[in-house]
Amino acid sequence: MTTPGEPLFDNFSFGDYLFSAEKSRIDMTAIHAFLDKESYWARGIPYETVVRAIQGSVCIGIYDPEGQLAGFGRMITDRATFAYLADIFVLKTHRGKGLSKELMKVFCQLADRFGLRRFLLTTQDAHDLYRRSGFELFPYPERLMSRPGLSYQHNPERQ
Repeated sequence: MTTPGEPLFDNFSFGDYLFSAEKSRIDMTAIHAFLDKESYWARGIPYETVVRAIQGSVCIGIYDPEGQLAGFGRMITDRATFAYLADIFVLKTHRGKGLSKELMKVFCQLADRFGLRRFLLTTQDAHDLYRRSGFELFPYPERLMSRPGLSYQHNPERQ
């Protein structure tokens, strides 16, 4: 098991890409740009919110041969019983190379290493990707609840 601050895994190559959990490598500006302008789930998110989210999460970056961000994902977890997977993406110019499947493999290995009892995510359009990684529809949807929070898309202060 790992504790915060301890390396989650050694950086490794997958084809021409580097996978790393080193937060010092993370390009906050590139991640914010994708989430704010291209994602359907976090459009309009403030930069400061992205920074705080990354600081409090287990993050994996995917980097191209020039060291530029190609993909990203984060796991919100207590590293003991529960995790929620969020902000999984591969930039358009890097898609079709198996990067998202490899990213999911790494996150699932971490979940197994942590010994999690529950590992959740939500998706609008990537059900097949997540099914291939062992995710399935929530077995008791009537038990799952949500409390509405801030909606970035409709935040008048950001216009």
